[in-house]
Amino acid sequence: MNPLENLKALNLELPKVSTPGGSYVSVNIRENIAYVAIQFPIHNDTYLYQGRLGDSITTEDGFKAMELCALNVLAQIQAKVGFENIVGLNHIDAYFQAADGWDESPTIVNGASELFAKVLEDKGTHSRAIFGVEKLPRNFSVGLTSTFTIKK
Repeated sequence: MNPLENLKALNLELPKVSTPGGSYVSVNIRENIAYVAIQFPIHNDTYLYQGRLGDSITTEDGFKAMELCALNVLAQIQAKVGFENIVGLNHIDAYFQAADGWDESPTIVNGASELFAKVLEDKGTHSRAIFGVEKLPRNFSVGLTSTFTIKK
Protein backbone atom coordinates (compact mmCIF):
# COMPACT_ATOMS: atom_id res chain seq x y z
CA MET A 1 0.00 0.00 0.00
CA ASN A 2 1.32 3.40 -0.98
CA PRO A 3 -1.31 6.06 -0.28
CA LEU A 4 0.67 8.84 -1.96
CA GLU A 5 0.94 6.82 -5.19
CA ASN A 6 -2.75 5.92 -4.93
CA LEU A 7 -3.63 9.62 -4.61
CA LYS A 8 -1.49 10.44 -7.63
CA ALA A 9 -3.21 7.69 -9.66
CA LEU A 10 -6.54 9.31 -8.77
CA ASN A 11 -5.20 12.74 -9.84
CA LEU A 12 -5.59 13.96 -6.27
CA GLU A 13 -3.19 15.58 -3.87
CA LEU A 14 -3.40 16.28 -0.17
CA PRO A 15 -4.55 19.79 0.67
CA LYS A 16 -2.67 22.07 3.02
CA VAL A 17 -3.21 20.96 6.62
CA SER A 18 -5.78 23.22 8.27
CA THR A 19 -5.34 24.50 11.79
CA PRO A 20 -7.90 24.06 14.57
CA GLY A 21 -10.54 26.73 14.88
CA GLY A 22 -10.53 26.56 18.68
CA SER A 23 -8.73 25.26 21.75
CA TYR A 24 -8.01 21.70 20.61
CA VAL A 25 -5.56 19.71 18.53
CA SER A 26 -6.34 18.38 15.07
CA VAL A 27 -4.97 14.90 15.85
CA ASN A 28 -4.98 13.54 19.40
CA ILE A 29 -3.02 10.33 19.99
CA ARG A 30 -3.82 8.07 22.95
CA GLU A 31 -1.75 4.89 23.05
CA ASN A 32 -2.19 3.43 19.56
CA ILE A 33 -5.35 5.31 18.52
CA ALA A 34 -5.26 8.59 16.58
CA TYR A 35 -8.43 10.67 16.86
CA VAL A 36 -8.80 13.17 14.04
CA ALA A 37 -10.86 16.25 14.88
CA ILE A 38 -13.68 17.26 12.60
CA GLN A 39 -12.55 18.15 9.10
CA PHE A 40 -14.61 20.34 6.82
CA PRO A 41 -14.62 20.89 3.05
CA ILE A 42 -11.71 23.32 3.08
CA HIS A 43 -9.13 23.36 0.31
CA ASN A 44 -5.94 25.27 1.06
CA ASP A 45 -7.72 27.79 3.33
CA THR A 46 -10.69 28.20 0.95
CA TYR A 47 -14.09 27.31 2.41
CA LEU A 48 -16.19 25.26 -0.01
CA TYR A 49 -19.62 23.62 -0.08
CA GLN A 50 -21.33 25.96 2.35
CA GLY A 51 -25.09 25.66 2.67
CA ARG A 52 -27.71 22.96 3.07
CA LEU A 53 -27.81 19.71 1.16
CA GLY A 54 -30.94 19.52 -0.96
CA ASP A 55 -31.14 23.31 -1.07
CA SER A 56 -28.04 25.23 -2.23
CA ILE A 57 -25.87 22.07 -2.28
CA THR A 58 -26.73 19.13 -4.55
CA THR A 59 -26.23 15.50 -3.56
CA GLU A 60 -23.44 15.27 -6.16
CA ASP A 61 -21.70 18.25 -4.58
CA GLY A 62 -22.26 16.71 -1.13
CA PHE A 63 -20.38 13.63 -2.33
CA LYS A 64 -17.48 15.87 -3.45
CA ALA A 65 -17.61 17.78 -0.16
CA MET A 66 -17.27 14.54 1.83
CA GLU A 67 -14.42 13.45 -0.43
CA LEU A 68 -12.66 16.73 0.36
CA CYS A 69 -13.25 16.18 4.09
CA ALA A 70 -11.62 12.74 3.72
CA LEU A 71 -8.66 14.31 1.90
CA ASN A 72 -8.27 16.68 4.83
CA VAL A 73 -8.36 13.72 7.25
CA LEU A 74 -5.61 12.05 5.21
CA ALA A 75 -3.58 15.28 5.17
CA GLN A 76 -3.80 15.45 8.97
CA ILE A 77 -2.78 11.80 9.33
CA GLN A 78 0.15 12.13 6.93
CA ALA A 79 1.37 15.30 8.68
CA LYS A 80 0.93 14.15 12.29
CA VAL A 81 1.37 10.35 12.10
CA GLY A 82 2.68 9.36 8.67
CA PHE A 83 0.96 6.86 6.38
CA GLU A 84 3.70 4.33 7.13
CA ASN A 85 2.50 4.21 10.76
CA ILE A 86 -1.15 3.45 9.97
CA VAL A 87 -2.50 0.04 10.94
CA GLY A 88 -5.97 0.98 9.69
CA LEU A 89 -8.93 3.32 9.71
CA ASN A 90 -11.38 2.28 12.43
CA HIS A 91 -14.46 4.47 12.24
CA ILE A 92 -15.81 7.68 10.74
CA ASP A 93 -18.56 9.96 12.00
CA ALA A 94 -20.13 12.02 9.22
CA TYR A 95 -22.19 15.13 9.91
CA PHE A 96 -24.42 17.01 7.51
CA GLN A 97 -26.90 19.86 7.42
CA ALA A 98 -29.78 19.53 4.98
CA ALA A 99 -33.04 21.02 3.84
CA ASP A 100 -36.28 19.44 5.04
CA GLY A 101 -37.09 16.32 3.07
CA TRP A 102 -33.56 15.65 1.80
CA ASP A 103 -32.62 12.06 2.65
CA GLU A 104 -29.56 10.96 0.67
CA SER A 105 -26.94 10.98 3.40
CA PRO A 106 -25.54 7.48 2.69
CA THR A 107 -24.79 8.59 -0.88
CA ILE A 108 -22.82 11.65 0.17
CA VAL A 109 -20.89 9.81 2.89
CA ASN A 110 -19.78 7.32 0.25
CA GLY A 111 -17.61 10.18 -1.01
CA ALA A 112 -15.44 9.71 2.08
CA SER A 113 -15.79 5.93 2.39
CA GLU A 114 -14.86 5.27 -1.23
CA LEU A 115 -11.88 7.62 -1.11
CA PHE A 116 -10.51 5.95 2.02
CA ALA A 117 -10.84 2.54 0.33
CA LYS A 118 -9.08 3.71 -2.84
CA VAL A 119 -6.24 5.47 -1.06
CA LEU A 120 -5.68 3.20 1.94
CA GLU A 121 -6.83 -0.03 0.27
CA ASP A 122 -7.53 -2.74 2.92
CA LYS A 123 -6.44 -0.36 5.66
CA GLY A 124 -9.31 1.94 4.65
CA THR A 125 -12.07 -0.48 5.68
CA HIS A 126 -14.15 1.15 8.43
CA SER A 127 -17.45 1.39 10.23
CA ARG A 128 -19.39 4.65 10.13
CA ALA A 129 -22.20 6.67 11.62
CA ILE A 130 -24.11 9.49 9.95
CA PHE A 131 -25.68 12.41 11.80
CA GLY A 132 -28.00 15.09 10.47
CA VAL A 133 -27.50 18.29 12.45
CA GLU A 134 -29.22 21.65 12.53
CA LYS A 135 -26.07 23.71 12.02
CA LEU A 136 -22.38 23.20 11.29
CA PRO A 137 -19.70 25.86 11.81
CA ARG A 138 -19.29 28.42 9.02
CA ASN A 139 -22.40 26.94 7.37
CA PHE A 140 -20.43 23.98 6.02
CA SER A 141 -22.72 21.37 4.48
CA VAL A 142 -20.69 18.44 5.89
CA GLY A 143 -18.01 17.49 8.40
CA LEU A 144 -16.07 14.31 9.16
CA THR A 145 -14.28 12.87 12.20
CA SER A 146 -12.28 9.65 12.27
CA THR A 147 -10.17 7.29 14.33
CA PHE A 148 -7.15 5.27 13.22
CA THR A 149 -5.15 2.52 14.83
CA ILE A 150 -1.48 3.34 14.56
CA LYS A 151 1.73 1.44 15.25
CA LYS A 152 3.14 1.82 18.75
